[in-house]
Amino acid sequence: MKAIDIEKEKLVLRDIKDPLTNPGEILIKTTATAINRADLVQRSGLYPPPPGASPILGLECAGEIIGLGEGVEGFEEGQKVCALLTGGGYAEKVAVPEGQVLPIPSNFDTILSAAIPEVFGTAFLNLYMEANLVPKERVLLHAGASGVGTAAIQLCKAFGNPCFVTAGNLEKIKFCKNLGADDGSVRTKENFLKKVLEWSGDSGVDVILDPVGANYLSDNLKVLTIDGRLALIGLMGGSECEIDLGQVLMKRIKIIGSTLRARSVPFKTHLMQELLKKVWPLFETNEIEPIIDKTFRLSEAEEAHEYVASNQSIGKVLLTVD
Repeated sequence: MKAIDIEKEKLVLRDIKDPLTNPGEILIKTTATAINRADLVQRSGLYPPPPGASPILGLECAGEIIGLGEGVEGFEEGQKVCALLTGGGYAEKVAVPEGQVLPIPSNFDTILSAAIPEVFGTAFLNLYMEANLVPKERVLLHAGASGVGTAAIQLCKAFGNPCFVTAGNLEKIKFCKNLGADDGSVRTKENFLKKVLEWSGDSGVDVILDPVGANYLSDNLKVLTIDGRLALIGLMGGSECEIDLGQVLMKRIKIIGSTLRARSVPFKTHLMQELLKKVWPLFETNEIEPIIDKTFRLSEAEEAHEYVASNQSIGKVLLTVD
């Protein structure tokens, strides 16, 4: 099969061996995969795949089942599915534990469905499972125009959580507001703290979803209310900083460090079943949907990565597999 290989930090399309299908796994012929920030970090050598995972980039995909490992039940060859991956998405075929595979929503095609598993999984996991967000609680979403951000905005709207976003420019803020965010702040022009407090009536927010890290920590603690929760999912703004433990103590703030890729198969299976029960119905009624910015061919992966790295995109960037 053909797959993307990393050669001196460049992405090259090569012929490699087909993946083996182990017991409990499903073999998928990939129609499309999606680019995530983690892919860019992995290709730079700073985010190696977990032990036993495919070294091929790609944390989600959608396509058609072409093989079933021993013991797999509830799926059949020819079925259209999407999957949460530990790696291997930038390829014509990928083998996935059956618990990480779901049928695509009936009103979506496989290309659109490739943008679901990683970002909606990340948003739902961190907002509603890790941070235990309940209706009417307020949320601050950093990088609101990202894939995870656009998924989180829609989930917040659907589940009754007012949200405020930060993003890189006014165009992105307007897009987020049209998608369901209440208000937003342009990170390159202003500090978000004052605007969030104005938006919340000086009450602050209950939950923050943050892929930035160090640069935002101080203001994140200030804007969180009593019993606030900070879900930290990335370190785009650095990993080291001073912290005011007095605020953490007096406000009873919970700081939650969270990653998805290295989680166990049983954990990912539980997450996917939660998505099937609570998020899939929203897809079926067109209440929410993945936001697609651009689509490239698999052979154009280098160009697609350059586009994502430019921070121009809103929502997801996909790679289609011919």
